[in-house]
Amino acid sequence: MKKIDFYFDFASPNAYFGFNVLKKFPEKYNCEINYIPVLLGGIFKSTNNKPPMEQFFGVLNKNEYQSLEIERFVNRHGLTKFKMNPHFPVISLQIVRGAIAAEMDGYLEDYIEKILIHMWEEPKKMDDPEVIKAAFEESGFDSEKLLEQMQDPDVKAKLISNTEDAVKRGLFGIPTFFIDDEMYFGKDTIWMIEEILAAS
Repeated sequence: MKKIDFYFDFASPNAYFGFNVLKKFPEKYNCEINYIPVLLGGIFKSTNNKPPMEQFFGVLNKNEYQSLEIERFVNRHGLTKFKMNPHFPVISLQIVRGAIAAEMDGYLEDYIEKILIHMWEEPKKMDDPEVIKAAFEESGFDSEKLLEQMQDPDVKAKLISNTEDAVKRGLFGIPTFFIDDEMYFGKDTIWMIEEILAAS
């Protein structure tokens, strides 16, 4: 059985796209997806990378093309519930710590799916503590427990460790995927991953 390591952070719409396409693969291709929460800001800092909106600021036609590319991807994969978050960029530290806590408690995939809805389908300001709490409650999570866990030193340390290990493995952005230690970056490499899975 092939295993895909999927490094993600809720801060990027491309993580939403990657999750919603790849989540169908285990049943379709008899593979396993290992979701690894990381902090995109920490990866950028460690690799001297910048988000596209900053990297391409002032480049004539570039951002307009990026919007077209997103539209094409949305249409191709039927991701019609996607909405650009009006609060973008959202500081994702707290909700990524929540993902670490959810992983420790055994419901990471459910947590990812529901938090991505709050970020990219019913977009909210998911770096506001009150908004986060309300989103947790709406999702059926134990909000008090999660908010407490997000401040737990072990949760914080695990997120730092995940992020540092990701950079050591070669990451410079997200979403990034690995199959058999071969790295694939960005939503536009998903077709390559699908070809590998189909062939195996």
